Amino acid sequence: MIGLGCDYNFEQWSPDVWREDVALMREAGVGLVAVNVFGWSAIEPRPGEYDFAALDEIIGLLHDGGIRLNLGTGTSSAPPWLTHRHPSVLPVTADGTTRFPGGRQAWCPSSPVFREHALRLVGQVAARYGDHPALELWHVSNELGCHNALCYCEASADAFRVWLRGRYGTIASLNTAWGTAFWSQRYSEFDEVLPPRSALSVRNPAQLVDFQRFSSDALLGHYRAEASVIRKHSAAPITTNFMVTAHIRNQDYWSWAADMDVIANDHYLDHRLADPRAELSFAADLTRGLAGGRPWMLMETATGAVNWQPHNLAKEPGQLLRNALTHVARGADTICFFQWRASAQGAEKFHSAMLPHAGTGTALWREVLELSAALGKLGEVAGSTVQADVALVFSWESWWATDTEARPSQDVRYLDQVHAAYRALGGVTADIVAPGSDLSRYRAVIVPCLHMVSDDEAAAIRRYVEGGGTAVITFYSGIVDPDDRVRLGGYPGAFRELLGVVVEEFAPLLPGHELPLKGGGHATVWSERLRLTTATAEATYEDGTPVVTRNAFGAGEAWYVAGGLDAETLQSVVARAAGTRPSTVSKEVVRRGEYVFVINHSDRDVEHPVVGTELLTGRAVDGELSVPAGAVRVVREQSQRKEA
Repeated sequence: MIGLGCDYNFEQWSPDVWREDVALMREAGVGLVAVNVFGWSAIEPRPGEYDFAALDEIIGLLHDGGIRLNLGTGTSSAPPWLTHRHPSVLPVTADGTTRFPGGRQAWCPSSPVFREHALRLVGQVAARYGDHPALELWHVSNELGCHNALCYCEASADAFRVWLRGRYGTIASLNTAWGTAFWSQRYSEFDEVLPPRSALSVRNPAQLVDFQRFSSDALLGHYRAEASVIRKHSAAPITTNFMVTAHIRNQDYWSWAADMDVIANDHYLDHRLADPRAELSFAADLTRGLAGGRPWMLMETATGAVNWQPHNLAKEPGQLLRNALTHVARGADTICFFQWRASAQGAEKFHSAMLPHAGTGTALWREVLELSAALGKLGEVAGSTVQADVALVFSWESWWATDTEARPSQDVRYLDQVHAAYRALGGVTADIVAPGSDLSRYRAVIVPCLHMVSDDEAAAIRRYVEGGGTAVITFYSGIVDPDDRVRLGGYPGAFRELLGVVVEEFAPLLPGHELPLKGGGHATVWSERLRLTTATAEATYEDGTPVVTRNAFGAGEAWYVAGGLDAETLQSVVARAAGTRPSTVSKEVVRRGEYVFVINHSDRDVEHPVVGTELLTGRAVDGELSVPAGAVRVVREQSQRKEA
């Protein structure tokens, strides 16, 4: 089955509302409910004093209603008594400012005091509920690092130095890795090293990247500590909710994924982006990549507006179903919402919910019921896997290294370039993979802005092309090694021989400036002074400088995009190089196993060639599927089924 679930912050409501809510959850087909995500101050109102009465009661009501538990450890936000008694727990920003309680996640990931109290609470919760018959899943903390990923306090400084000793062994190795010979930054002992706190000038970029690595590892360490306590009391699977989304960049989830029993993600449409819908698809594909291609769960999303953007837009009629089934099409076996009942108070009182402020007599409630019915008809899809023969390489370390303080152009942002490359696939489903992955099963691989790359990671791409694959590499790739040291001899460094070009100088463009290409199209943001060695030019600027090149290498070929091409030109280049056939903007088509999802984002009917049975309507499809405006159709393809 495809599960439907939600967060339930029952602490906001009286017991009579709990009973009403459980009845409505059953009506809506909700089968999984997260509780105790923010429960610390309720279940431990004073240090060492526990009150589980309310949590016992709501768990009992849910269990009696046949609803499974996604049980939070309750540690995501410290109770006021903890930070009042132990202010050292509070996080400190780069400028030395303490961040106080009043919001959430007001704790330092490296604080031993916070860790001690949090693990004591986890032990109490796990011992009490670890073998409860309703328990489906453990939910460690919540959105780890959403607000407190980078802390610069003294506890963090001590932990950073321990991490650096483990990474480098000697202070001489650290000095070499960080290039401290420049600006008289050489350290004589580890005790002199600080987190990269605010400075009068730009800071050491290698130190900044290492602090990002350390901070990601510190939060992962906290997850592991909570999970270890849980496993002493429970055999249920354990996870936490990732934030694979456009505005969170501080965790390297490639290094986290192996610790999760289930890969779970939170995703909300971000209307600050030029194309929120494309970013939704990208995030779902990246989450599937973290899951190793296996099914995953959407731990949180919204039925409508969120509360934390400058303009919190409601979803259009039908959009809830389209968005949810996009996640299902791209591998999700469970769809959960924040939250069940819209809050009447607190910071998220204007965040949408499954049950809105206006109640059940609303269009939104009817859409929730429609989604529930649709998921019920897609049960046979569960467990199937998405089929893709194109991959896109994604790197959190390159994100950190690209978006640093001193770089050739502040307009070159890593995620912008990744999203541009993803959109250039024109709707072709892609697997998102880590640098260094085995690429042999893909017919084409897109490598956007892989600025920081190790020798082994670069070699994996080289082997792929030598073996007959096609790689499309975009500008600002291969420039630095994992120590953020420039690869000398001409850009693009690690990929120079593979691409058959030498870039002698970057030539970034001023805002609003365009360089026209011969035959049409243009570049913005970026250009390069490039010469060919073994490559041929596939497109040039009007002055004859190459901007798109192709190089035969082994049995395959490597293409290079040396400028910030406009969207149409970039899509054309990717289609030529990768042999892709882009779909229309309005029609999203994804194959998951033997199932073909067709999502119509337009205001008119669209057609798609397929033979089989459409699951949402139960109708046979004999060659041509008609999808009404704004609708979704899912076809079990007949020919695929016979072959199976």
